[in-house]
Amino acid sequence: MSKVKANDTVRVHYTGKLNDGQVFDSSLEREPLEVELGQGSLIPGFEKGLIDMEVSEKKTVTIPKEEAYGEVREELFHAIKKEELPPNITPEVGMGLVAKNPDGSEYQLRVAQVEDDHVVLDGNHPLAGQDLTFDLELVEIKS
Repeated sequence: MSKVKANDTVRVHYTGKLNDGQVFDSSLEREPLEVELGQGSLIPGFEKGLIDMEVSEKKTVTIPKEEAYGEVREELFHAIKKEELPPNITPEVGMGLVAKNPDGSEYQLRVAQVEDDHVVLDGNHPLAGQDLTFDLELVEIKS
């Protein structure tokens, strides 16, 4: 039986969990994830977990934060005046916002703190600073 190797295109079902067992994402209720390995579209630990798997194989991998979304980076927290937010937004801790770069690309922010005159926005990935566990099931290796 063939095994997954670097640069293969695979289809995989997965369930991602936090350390406390809380599920944060799963493909089980939809089509399996199809991805070409080696393209940087997966976190490194997820991709490493797929290498050498065989079709129909199931396994659980624990991915340290360094191979997931990294440490929480303090330089990605920014305070802005409330009046800089769109007028129709009432900021609340945990609220997600989208900002645009000068080139038109978008990036996700989260409201980390709300004060009387300003808010602190967090540009870290929501899963930064966390070790993750994934249950994997290899569905197909595409040729």
